Amino acid sequence: METLLEFTEEVIDAKRSGKPIVALESTIISHGMPYPQNVETARAVEQIIRDNGAVPATIGIIQGKIKIGLTPEELEFFAQSKDVAKVSRRDFAYILEKKKHGATTVAATMICAEMAGIQFFVTGGIGGVHREAEITMDVSADLTELAQTSVAVICAGAKSILDIAKTLEYLETHGVPVIGYQTDEFPAFYSRSSGHGVDFRLDTPEQVASLIQTKWQLGLHGGVIIANPVPVEDEIEESQIGEAIANALGQAKSMNIKGKDVTPFLLNKVKELTGGASLTTNIALVKHNAEVGARIAAAFKR
Repeated sequence: METLLEFTEEVIDAKRSGKPIVALESTIISHGMPYPQNVETARAVEQIIRDNGAVPATIGIIQGKIKIGLTPEELEFFAQSKDVAKVSRRDFAYILEKKKHGATTVAATMICAEMAGIQFFVTGGIGGVHREAEITMDVSADLTELAQTSVAVICAGAKSILDIAKTLEYLETHGVPVIGYQTDEFPAFYSRSSGHGVDFRLDTPEQVASLIQTKWQLGLHGGVIIANPVPVEDEIEESQIGEAIANALGQAKSMNIKGKDVTPFLLNKVKELTGGASLTTNIALVKHNAEVGARIAAAFKR
């Protein structure tokens, strides 16, 4: 692993001194937001994690090396380069062997975090079961990763472009606990409400950390979802966002967009249809997740 992983000095110092570390993905930078909001958000999220007692480790692949933590110059590279592949579990061997650049998805970031001994990961929203998956069989690798990789994921639920009911059923089947952080309802990314409940509600970082510790001490491998709703002042009501999502889904279907290209297309199209409001909400929820995730990681370390 020493030939594959490269750590920033900040992350090395954190590991030596026993500070809590929080992983961050790079796909949200390369494929999830436009420039310059992507790099501005990445920098802000890293600082929020520092301000709340933990050390950020944004993860990405540069010239076949897995970077655990990115320098400011590397963040800028991911924000602007057009030569960065979207990497999930299936893509690792090819990207590393060919010494290419790759932005890690939720699944890939979980894999890298576990390799690096990092137990907490903050993202925007997880992937899941896509609408009409009974026809397309389009199910995100994020879900299979959550079933087998022992990393806790702090997110604003699942992206509302997905079939949330089926996503939750998949997680239940594979034994992945879904914790509602200060909520009884599973959030739908842009909206605080999805109409679906969570498995357990917990209201403090210490309660969440204790549950996670107990799960892993029992030898129950696999991830945990901490579903943290977008702040009230930043949410888009489901009735408002639903029309834009339906429109975007219809366009994706008519253009025959499939696989890993679906989510970036839909997020960009929803941004256009909402006049940029969805991007504003996306940035707000990622920052909020960073704050909560850092506090949970710090509580777990204590």
